[in-house]
Amino acid sequence: MLIRRAAALAFAFAVMLVSLRTAHADRVVAVAPLSTFGNEDKSAATKKLLAEVETAIGALPGTKLVTAAQVAEAIKKANKPLLKTCEGDAACVAEIGKLVGAQIVVTGEVGGLGDAKVVYLGATDVPTAKELRSTTLSVGAADTAGGAPGAAVRLLDPDRYTANVKFSIDVTGATVYVNGSKTALGAGGVISLPVGTQAVRVTQPEYHDFVRFVDVVYGKTTDIAVGMQQYPIVEHDVHARPTNTDRVTYIDPPIWRRWYVWGAVALVTAIAVGVAADHIGHYPDCIEVGTGGACPRR
Repeated sequence: MLIRRAAALAFAFAVMLVSLRTAHADRVVAVAPLSTFGNEDKSAATKKLLAEVETAIGALPGTKLVTAAQVAEAIKKANKPLLKTCEGDAACVAEIGKLVGAQIVVTGEVGGLGDAKVVYLGATDVPTAKELRSTTLSVGAADTAGGAPGAAVRLLDPDRYTANVKFSIDVTGATVYVNGSKTALGAGGVISLPVGTQAVRVTQPEYHDFVRFVDVVYGKTTDIAVGMQQYPIVEHDVHARPTNTDRVTYIDPPIWRRWYVWGAVALVTAIAVGVAADHIGHYPDCIEVGTGGACPRR
């Protein structure tokens, strides 16, 4: 009885583990054999390149890899030779994915001359039979895109196609802008930015702006030494150390030029004019030529 219970518990535990693993199953990505002009390329250089691509894809988090060799073996066993020459046809590529139980199939076309080769990679979604995205991988030339690991991330996890940038700023209170947006630096002045050319500006009120275009390279930490140049005169210096020491002396004008004297004169004049006008208004007929302006009494 105890043995049966123990066996039942072990079976239930195993089922639970399988269920948990299924709920959090890794995505399955199959890599089709690389081709050149529509035919499978079996050269040593291409095999080496294919191995690098497979290693990079298998290293992505949450990814289970089906290698090109396993894909070729599955096509051979299914006796479907037409699947070897899909030539980018999404429906054909999706059939490969269904054959090996993959959700995504990565295909590649090799081009170029000599050691300088370019691989055109594409990722096809099996359930919808549609291409998700594509990218290129340069081989034998100066590579700033991260090689095969960078190509794998661009193809399958584009949001993770970033790299660290470390700012070393020689002043305090500075503000960092990336492509016009204010950015907060992490511990040690490190920030993660998209791979490629980024416009960086560092500002501080008492210093000239630091402006640079920075090339962010996948898989590397880019160091930026920010040397700020201070303005010759800043605001607090103007208040603390005035440069003009001239003294201003005010001299009072003489009494006859002061405003209240002229005000009194104007008031007296206005009163006199008013009295004269009133007098003329009361005796309009007494002003005659030759009388001297005297009015007779009545």
